Amino acid sequence: MHLVRFDQPLVWGELDVSLLGIVRDWDGSPVSPPAAYSLAVDPQRLWFIATRSQPAELHPKARPGRFQAELWKHDVAELFLHDPARGHYVEFNLAPNGAWWSCEFSSPRVRVHPEDQPWPGVETFAELAPDGGWVAAMAIPLESLKDQLHLGPDTTANVAFIINSPDQQFLTAAPLGGGEPDFHRPAAFTPLRVHEGSLPGAEPNS
Repeated sequence: MHLVRFDQPLVWGELDVSLLGIVRDWDGSPVSPPAAYSLAVDPQRLWFIATRSQPAELHPKARPGRFQAELWKHDVAELFLHDPARGHYVEFNLAPNGAWWSCEFSSPRVRVHPEDQPWPGVETFAELAPDGGWVAAMAIPLESLKDQLHLGPDTTANVAFIINSPDQQFLTAAPLGGGEPDFHRPAAFTPLRVHEGSLPGAEPNS
């Protein structure tokens, strides 16, 4: 999982980051247009950027910048960060309009807290194009990730999308195995590979 590091703070509206495309769904069927994402880090925050040049089906209660459960029932981008030492991982959901959700798990699908507890300090941003295409971003404080998830060289991660709701297609950046779509397979997440300032030769994955 590629992570691009910047020395200066990133600013929404001025982001210049490489995007990686996901061109096939869970079953290997082509996805057109592809979904794309980027992971970037500046001195203060980890950025998760997601985009697709096609209209999205939003959760009816999704509001820009607001915390909203069950975004996965509609179109959404998802970031998973895993602490292999403890086995804990966090799921961040980002709707195309900037609504978001988060949850920490102690093992696959076992929540640390029974009630929703929004991850502290998260900010989200979004822009919808006239043709329905969208780009959204989530900025997560590094301090909280280091304190609560021990973010560091051993962290593993994955990015996933749910698109084309209600006839949902499931996309994953890391190969998670076969069977029914299931993003909660932290043992298959991949290590973060840090690149300074850019991601040379970024190509859609296949």
